[in-house]
Order: sequence, then structure tokens, then C-alpha cells
Amino acid sequence: MKKNTDRLTSPEISNLWTHYIREAMGICVINYMLKIPQDPEIIKVFQNAQKLGQNHLNELKELFNKEDFPIPRGFNEEDVNLEAPPLFTEFFCLNYIHTMSMYAAQSYSLAFTLSIRQDIRDFYYQCNINTMNLYNESLAILEKKDLLVKPPMYSTPDKIKFITTVDYATDLFGHKRAMNSLECGNIYFNLEKSAITKSLLIAFKQVCKDKEVNKFLEKCIQAANKHMSNFSKLLLLEDLHFPSTYDSEITNSNISPFSDKLMLFHAGFLFAAAISYYGNSLIYSLRADIVTLCEKAILDDLLVYGSFGKLLIKKNWMEQPPNADDREIISN
Repeated sequence: MKKNTDRLTSPEISNLWTHYIREAMGICVINYMLKIPQDPEIIKVFQNAQKLGQNHLNELKELFNKEDFPIPRGFNEEDVNLEAPPLFTEFFCLNYIHTMSMYAAQSYSLAFTLSIRQDIRDFYYQCNINTMNLYNESLAILEKKDLLVKPPMYSTPDKIKFITTVDYATDLFGHKRAMNSLECGNIYFNLEKSAITKSLLIAFKQVCKDKEVNKFLEKCIQAANKHMSNFSKLLLLEDLHFPSTYDSEITNSNISPFSDKLMLFHAGFLFAAAISYYGNSLIYSLRADIVTLCEKAILDDLLVYGSFGKLLIKKNWMEQPPNADDREIISN
């Protein structure tokens, strides 16, 4: 029997379980998108992403087998139709993989800091390095092809300044102060993610056959539109630009490359991530109107996410996360 110090902790179990399902989903999407680009440099990015994802999945399987832990079902070849015609342009695919590398980097970093066992930390340490390399690679191609829209530029401060009045944070009426760089940066960052999310949801809705999932995707699109409109207005009022949109990068195909289960899960994952990012933006915002918009966005997305979980359960698509031992059942 293993010593207690060698047993997996609850955060380690939950992260490994969650990342297996996400990696399996990601592999399905990457395998399909790999067939879309014609540009050799973009193809190489997807080949690298495919290799990394498959390596991560194999290592996770080894960890599960080592612990006599049942491997989650997740997603497999039944959830992707590699013969489906292109649903996206190669420009969208490149931006998709770039954006997903951002999500992955944050998720792996958090999992690393929550892990105790050396082998688990080693796994997430390498995942982090792999993901940062993928981010660098995709960013370099976007820059090289002049496809990267950079965030608004701010002038470098000429001296240190201090906030001298509470109006800096609480002035709700009259002329509002200009957004500081923290507020602008977070708003722009969230809009970038929302733009990819919305276009992906539009594509999913276009090919989804399940009426209930289709209705859920429409609810997601409406929420994304609302948030993008609200936060874009803030930048426009400051004469600052906002990120590119990708709706025109969706083709007119109505043949689904993915199962309805995968599309529903992917939509839910993106909304869960959005809640986290809006929370981060709220924390670093000092202007009351921005804080209010972030709070409303979080509440809206929580409502959407709540219906996501119910629909997964209704469709019998939700695997049960590992539970704590029920001491009452054991004692009987």
C-alpha cells in the first residue's frame, strides 16, 4: 500500500480529471482544424499543437493507470467528423489556437501551484512550457503576416503619481476620468476572447442538430453580443480601438464537424473561463461604471453556465467528478 504522502490530493485529482476531458476535446478540434489551412506555417502550428495535446493525453492516461484511477470517457473519434467540409477559414483557426493557448497557460499554471506530488508538478511544469511555446509560435505568425491587432497604446508615465481623491473610484455622474492602463488592458483582453467565443458559437449553432443545444447556443451568443457591445462602447468613448471580430471567418457549411455533446461542452468551458476573466477585470478596475459592467457580465454568464450544467445532465453527457468518500455509507 502506498504511503499517505504519495496519495493524490483532491486538487490534483480534480485537475487531472478536468484536464483529461479538456485535452480530449481539444484534440478533436485540432485534428479537424488541421485539415483546413493551406499555409505551411499555420499547418506546422497545428501539427505541433496536435503532438503536444496527444502527448499530454498519453501522460495523463499513464498517471491514471498508475493510480488505478478510471480514465474519463471525455471525447474521442466519435465526437469529430474529419470528413466534414471547412467550417472556418485558416485565419480563424490560427486565432483560435492562439487564444486557446492563453486559456491553457492560465489553467496549467494554476494546476501547478495546487499540486504537491513531484510527478504531478513535473507534468504541469512541462505543460506550461509547451503551451508558452505554442503561444509564441502562433503569435509570431500573426505578427509576420500582419494579422495581429495590438491593444491600445498608452504613453509612458513621466513621473510617479498618487490618487488624491476617492472620486477616482466612485464618481458615477458627470465627466468620468479616462480609463487607466489596467482597466483598458483587461477590457481589451476580454473583448479578444469574446470575439473568438462568439464566432465559434455562431459556427456551432449553424451546424448543431439538437434543438435544445441549439437554443442554448443562441442564449450564449446573445450574452456574448451584449457584453461585447457594452465593453466596446467604453473603448469607443475613450477614442480607443477594440479587437477584430471573426464572424466573417465562418463558412456557409451546414455539416457539423463535431458532436452536439462536444459543442455544448466547449461552449460551457468558454463561459466558465469568461466568468474568471471578468472577475479578474473587476478586481483591477477602480472606475465604478466598469466594476458594475463586470459584475453584470459575471451574473449573466453564471445564469448561462447554470443552464449549461442542467442540459449536460439532462442529455446524460456529464461525467461525475471524483467524490469524497461517504463515511456514512462506509460505516454501514
